[in-house]
Amino acid sequence: MAVDARIRELGNKHTFLEEKIEKELLHPAHDPLLISDLKKQKLRLKEEIEALRQR
Repeated sequence: MAVDARIRELGNKHTFLEEKIEKELLHPAHDPLLISDLKKQKLRLKEEIEALRQR
């Protein structure tokens, strides 16, 4: 059950990052480095979620 809770928590963070990226892209003067960093964080979360699901 703890693994399921961790997957949900990571999924929520993944969704939050996706929304943050979308909002940042709406700004005409968005920071490409910030967006790149957010996308890397999102990818790490996705990889961690997939690793937990494979257990």
